[in-house]
Amino acid sequence: MSKAHLTNEQSLQGLIIKAQSGFFTVETNQDFAEPHRRAAGASGTNGVVCQLRGKLKQGRAKGDIAAIGDRVRITVLPDGSGVIEEVEERERAIIRLDPRPQGDYQQVLLANADQAVFVFASAHPSPRLKMLDRFLVIAEKQMIPPVIVANKIDLVENPKEIFGMYETIGYRVIYTSTKTVAGIEDLRFVLAGKISAFAGPSGAGKSSLLNAMQPGLGLAVNEISKVMDKGKHTTVTRQLFPLEGGGYIADTPGWKSLALWDTEPEEIDGYFPELRELVQDCQFSDCTHTHEPGCAVRRALEEGKIHPERYESYLRLRSGQE
Repeated sequence: MSKAHLTNEQSLQGLIIKAQSGFFTVETNQDFAEPHRRAAGASGTNGVVCQLRGKLKQGRAKGDIAAIGDRVRITVLPDGSGVIEEVEERERAIIRLDPRPQGDYQQVLLANADQAVFVFASAHPSPRLKMLDRFLVIAEKQMIPPVIVANKIDLVENPKEIFGMYETIGYRVIYTSTKTVAGIEDLRFVLAGKISAFAGPSGAGKSSLLNAMQPGLGLAVNEISKVMDKGKHTTVTRQLFPLEGGGYIADTPGWKSLALWDTEPEEIDGYFPELRELVQDCQFSDCTHTHEPGCAVRRALEEGKIHPERYESYLRLRSGQE
């Protein structure tokens, strides 16, 4: 390699904002020539399309070596493309097992998420609180702070009757409506400057909510989500979408198929905030909170300190029910 060629290369730090079929778009703080941005397909951002350096792919990987949300060091080549030289250690990640039969490969849906935002409608469709509880347990396990968005509040008289119990547990709940614009500013504030995973059941109004917050954002996210979560790791596109107020969001429909694949039944109570504080007061250290005498959890349930629906969710997850 000539000295002239070496001097044209640049080493930069960046954030992976798009991943597809072994190609990674990395956003950096460095200004590049316009053709480089066009090559990245990242309008308005400084993106470099990169591939992994061969040495990073040596050996059989147990999971994704690089993923959206990863912070990386890249070398920018003279033609504007790049090579990922190093992937920084992840603080946390949303991980699932490869959905293909007998798959043990760990797919990273999003690395270094600052929070997980779960959008559920107050009505039309009826809120699936068992699904929400499951999402919350997964967020607790993966140490990702959750935020609950109770959407379509204009369709019910008192949405706090549905979602208020989560506030008493300590979760942040934002009450929103695209019709009345309620809560949109609160949501925008919570998302600003952070990398956020977005998830929720079909019909919850995620796209409309994102469009209300930032025109066109919901449509862009929806286009990507249509081709995501198909079970074919090499063809899935994952992408971070920049927010006007700073920060990024990633639609992560893979939460629907996330299983507590490496969780033992006796761990589940630790992922329910209102239960884990009581476990130490149970008479037996291996208490299942189902029938044992001297169970602090069941006593709190009888005293109305634990919501019956949350307790039922605990029982379902402990028994392996979805």
